[in-house]
Amino acid sequence: MQDVATPTRPQRLDRLPFTRRHGRLVVGSGVGWALDAMDVGLISFVIAALRVQWELSPTQMSWIASVGFVGMALGASVGGLLADRIGRRQVFALTLLVYGLATGASALAWSVASLMVLRFLVGVGLGAELPVASTLVSEFAPARIRGRLVVLLEAFWAVGWILAAVIGWTVVQASDDGWRWGLVIGAVPALYAIVVRRGLPESVRFLERAGRTAEAEEVVRTFEASPPLRRGARPADVPAPGPTAAAVDDAGAGAAPDAAPGTPGPSGPGALWSRAMRRRTAALWLVWFGVNFAYYGAFIWLPSILVASGYSLVQSFGYTLVITLAQLPGYAVAAVLIETWGRRATLASFLVGSAVAAGLFGWAGSTTAVLVAGMLLSFFNLGAWGALYAVTPEIYPTALRGTGSGWAAGFGRIASIIAPLTVPPLLVAGGTEVTFAVFAAAFVLAAAGALALPELRGRALQEQLPAVPGRSA
Repeated sequence: MQDVATPTRPQRLDRLPFTRRHGRLVVGSGVGWALDAMDVGLISFVIAALRVQWELSPTQMSWIASVGFVGMALGASVGGLLADRIGRRQVFALTLLVYGLATGASALAWSVASLMVLRFLVGVGLGAELPVASTLVSEFAPARIRGRLVVLLEAFWAVGWILAAVIGWTVVQASDDGWRWGLVIGAVPALYAIVVRRGLPESVRFLERAGRTAEAEEVVRTFEASPPLRRGARPADVPAPGPTAAAVDDAGAGAAPDAAPGTPGPSGPGALWSRAMRRRTAALWLVWFGVNFAYYGAFIWLPSILVASGYSLVQSFGYTLVITLAQLPGYAVAAVLIETWGRRATLASFLVGSAVAAGLFGWAGSTTAVLVAGMLLSFFNLGAWGALYAVTPEIYPTALRGTGSGWAAGFGRIASIIAPLTVPPLLVAGGTEVTFAVFAAAFVLAAAGALALPELRGRALQEQLPAVPGRSA
């Protein structure tokens, strides 16, 4: 039995400063994240180009966008389960390979049906990657800066979306086959999977659960031996025994989980709705649903909406690029606030800001108003995404972390499927005003869900479920 005075391996990770090894992990995972975003963003420009070249109807455009999210819903759910069984790094590398190859194959699509089949396969890989990557980074990050590092990881999404906008502006609209060349570029993640498999460490918490303690110890020692990136940084005090991230309930009092002390507790999707987890799971799923609906409804259709509003294809892609650039400061501000205001306040505030920005965009009448409102929407919406990805892995114990993150993302993808399909009828019914009013309402509902989440700033990640009060082990 381990001496209580001896820090555990997770505690040793929590006490570290931000080291060069942490930097490599965030950048290595972030590049994969950016490539994911590039692929998701690229399809919006491909759809806008095919609308003209293939004379697509609004319904066909909606289904090309939505079918990828069907795959993402499946991929997120399955990917999370696999991450808890075979490892975070393994699944991360596999997902990059799957969606990279499928994206490259999409360049050969000869019909709407063939493109939809390939986009579904792309979605499976994309959906599985994001929750797994955020879980991996979250499990290595020191507790006092964990939220900030996960937001920094999410900031790579903006880099990828900017790359997609650049490819759309310079490649997709350049010729009739430009969309095919754009998708060929989107196959890069298949090669990057090799880098992930060889260059990133496996989660220490996963290795311990799998009984691979020697490997876990070796990984911890490599982080301890890595020099700090900030001169003069020293290890923090080892956290004293006490409440972990999920050892307090959503109101801050004692929790009532369905497990005995010293046991990992239930696992699998059903455990997400145990007495300990049901409130936070419900609140988290509401946030994921609302954010996905509003974000993908707005941004997947943005280039096409601008074209339909009278802008040329080149103008539409250029304005989308400018709007996308505002995502970067949104992430930067969220990264600062999440460790000062806390997770819940930051997430809710950025969601309310997103709702206001969506309303402004719907009523924007001039080019300047469209750009300003669009940039505000990018700023607040992507800051909210960063906070959400920081919160999600924290609220579950190690045995459920991948599953909980994956199923929350998978449930959110249902909204991603619905959103592109609802945009055409909303535009017909009430134009951009009604469409973006609906998106604003979705952001408000997501903000309500955020306020029901527990505040976990600075807490160590939970390893096991605590005992139910009044129940014997």
